Amino acid sequence: MFVLNGQRLFYGESFTGSDGTVFPAEWLETSTPEQRSVIGIIQYPTATTWDQRYYWGYRADGTLIPMQLEDETITPEEGEAYTQTGLKTRNIRETKETANKLLAETDWYVIRKLERDIDIPADVATRRARIIEVSEQREALITAVTTVEELKGLYEASNTTDEETGEVTANPPAMPEWPTLN
Repeated sequence: MFVLNGQRLFYGESFTGSDGTVFPAEWLETSTPEQRSVIGIIQYPTATTWDQRYYWGYRADGTLIPMQLEDETITPEEGEAYTQTGLKTRNIRETKETANKLLAETDWYVIRKLERDIDIPADVATRRARIIEVSEQREALITAVTTVEELKGLYEASNTTDEETGEVTANPPAMPEWPTLN
């Protein structure tokens, strides 16, 4: 981030220096750090971002602070104890919510079967069974993880590099895909 006289400067925008000189839009991108310093531009480090689904931020040494995996009971000195929800619980809850939303699309077939004894179409019954199966698989995978990195790996693709050949292999996320309605 670049700042001149307390004002933030942006790439691709012209600006006026302290002495009234107007600098063109491309000047900030093409200038050297020395040229910027001469006219009083200060460059601050850009804030490092992190994946806020899994981490709280960075420690002073630059390592990420992972969120807790398991639920944790917090007992303050004053007041009542409460439970802080862990990542596993949150992800299992999201999995159940997604399964329920997908099943809700065809719930009327089940109600129709119960109320009027009209059969559920085979493709609908198969899809509903697959949604329940995928939900159970996802929950089992989430329950089995022991680190935040393992949990993250369930949802995100990664690359593996062969040390001998240098070949990079793309690894898909481990989480099974939800079935789609055909």
